[in-house]
Amino acid sequence: MRGLTLTVSQLNEYVRRSLASDPMLHGLCLTGELSNFKRHTSGHWYFTLKDEEAAINCAMFRQAAMGVRFRPENGQRVRLFGSVGLYARTGAYQFYADAMEPDGLGELYLRFEALKQKLAAEGLFDPSLKKPLPLLPRGVGIVTSRTGAVVHDIARVSWRRYPGMPLYLCPVKVQGEGAAAEIAAAIRLLDGFEVIIVGRGGGSMEDLWAFNEEVVARAIARCHTPVVSAVGHETDVTIADFVADVRAPTPSAAAELAVPERGALLEAEQSLLRRMNAAFLHQLAQKGLRLAAAQKRLEAQSPAGARERAAARLAAALAAMDAAMRRALTAREHALRQAALRLSAAGPVETMRRGYA
Repeated sequence: MRGLTLTVSQLNEYVRRSLASDPMLHGLCLTGELSNFKRHTSGHWYFTLKDEEAAINCAMFRQAAMGVRFRPENGQRVRLFGSVGLYARTGAYQFYADAMEPDGLGELYLRFEALKQKLAAEGLFDPSLKKPLPLLPRGVGIVTSRTGAVVHDIARVSWRRYPGMPLYLCPVKVQGEGAAAEIAAAIRLLDGFEVIIVGRGGGSMEDLWAFNEEVVARAIARCHTPVVSAVGHETDVTIADFVADVRAPTPSAAAELAVPERGALLEAEQSLLRRMNAAFLHQLAQKGLRLAAAQKRLEAQSPAGARERAAARLAAALAAMDAAMRRALTAREHALRQAALRLSAAGPVETMRRGYA
């Protein structure tokens, strides 16, 4: 016997209304551990609440999220207050949270904090230990999954910025049993490159847990090559981020940090050459001025110059003495003529010539 015929949308709407009208599914308080926590650009939060045996998808809309007085993180235990509902478009059964309170810390979060404090006490996060990234690496080592989008994102960004940049992939498991050991071994294998990018795409705290293992942290700390950590999305934080020399919010951003832009390098090179040439010409001009001044001082202090100057002074003195003697002789000659004229005028000869006797 056939039952009632419904469309998918009619069925989903019926189930939604049934859930919405059930008083048992309203005003609930759920306890569990946060996982897959995502903050949407709209301000809504989407996450999973789980316990040891089950999980449920949850949503918390912007208005309710604004009332939360702490920063939720993956691995935290919380209490959610809200109701059960169904999103009719996809048929997704989920919990709509109106409020959230902390309810202690989850096991993974506790392990994360314990290892973080231990390594911090040993000094592995010390900023003075961070190695600078090279200006232009001869090649970039990459530790990530062979099949994920991470390696394609890194290659795309790297070759856009610097075409032909050599990339060396050491493929590893990035989650699950044995992943941490593989990641640590790959870091040790690539040690010797000029820069290494270690990362994977986003996921829950469980998915990213390999990068919270002590073996990976110590492999990064012992690495002589600068390591860029690029694990998950911008909001994801791992122990690898604290130990690495540089933390990138995404794998694409890691490529931006590790690989320089070829055009910018060429422009900087031309600018540097222009500055060097200008500085060289300026220095050359300054040296020329100092050389000319030194030559003048040398000429002024040389024996030949002193002899020439002494000869010039002697010649000037002789000329001045000759001129003085000539002036003195001329003056004496003039005085003698005047005396002779006066004597002649006063003598008897001149008187007799004028008719006196």
